[in-house]
Amino acid sequence: MQRYGVLVVDDSSFMRKSISLIIEKDPRLFVIGIARDGNEAIEKVKQLKPDVVTMDVEMPEMDGITALRKIMEVSPIPVVMLSNYTKEGAEITIKALEQGAVDFFLKSELVGHEVEEKVIYDFLQKLKLIAESAKVHKREVKDPGEKEIKSAKSDCGSREQLEDLVIIGASTGGPAALQSILPFFPENARVPILVIQHMPPGFTKLFAERFDSFCNLRVKEAEDGDVLEAGKIYIAPAGFQTLLIRQSNNIILKIEDMADKKILYNPSIDITLDSAAPIFKERLLTVILTGMGNDGLIGCKSVKKYNGHVIVEAEESCIVYGMPKAVFEAGLADFQVTLPNVFEKIMLYI
Repeated sequence: MQRYGVLVVDDSSFMRKSISLIIEKDPRLFVIGIARDGNEAIEKVKQLKPDVVTMDVEMPEMDGITALRKIMEVSPIPVVMLSNYTKEGAEITIKALEQGAVDFFLKSELVGHEVEEKVIYDFLQKLKLIAESAKVHKREVKDPGEKEIKSAKSDCGSREQLEDLVIIGASTGGPAALQSILPFFPENARVPILVIQHMPPGFTKLFAERFDSFCNLRVKEAEDGDVLEAGKIYIAPAGFQTLLIRQSNNIILKIEDMADKKILYNPSIDITLDSAAPIFKERLLTVILTGMGNDGLIGCKSVKKYNGHVIVEAEESCIVYGMPKAVFEAGLADFQVTLPNVFEKIMLYI
């Protein structure tokens, strides 16, 4: 049985012990070491060579962001940030994702009086999948570049514009993947772009603001009643479902609270695609990026039912090859491409 070593980094002895106890619950994970601050974390990474690191965001001496940046420079390995549920904590976490962190969890959800078993399960599953993916990436796997899965419209570059909407879905590893796509849309982009990124409530507004600061297009968190406009990027708000409805000559974004329906993901890629597919039909392009689970599978079935198009990220570049794999193996992808090729493929459609 393959086991993965985790380095736990936190300035609080209570948190180090609590996170370590959680990790040791899984027989495929073990705590290879602990570090009390960023400086110690860098040294332990060099000495112990862990498979994955859990990193506290806020620490004395050297904070998590600085440590993360230095680790990425000297010994790149997957780092999962542990954040506090505060505005400052959220801002730092978004910066950490920009610097190369693959995901983050809220401390309050992992350690406390009413911790949900599902949250612990997801945390452990992500650590294992992230560590395994990193192992795969270290092996000498030849990049297949682009693979045409089916008929995939071989003339997709010959028409003036094939699509009226692009929907991008992502989860674990998504923030970093989106940095390889969203900033490159030109100012004259002729379609709206809707992004469904799995995140806890309170993070997507800051996430949108960060992207807005360096993208050519306006990026905003989607709000109820927003009219879809070409040349804008909308980030689906966490904690809610984002649907599209036709209203007169406009397409409106409807933001709904469906927490009482016990939907696994809020926002859910499936729910958004199900609402968009019958409206846009063959003029809808869907892109499924890295992520755990299978959100997007049901939605992509709707997209293909109405003759829309689907691009999935290839395993070779995924942090976690879950969501793209589910769509690919169901035979719903028109193209499977590695992340460096995703933007170029999108542009052939718009």
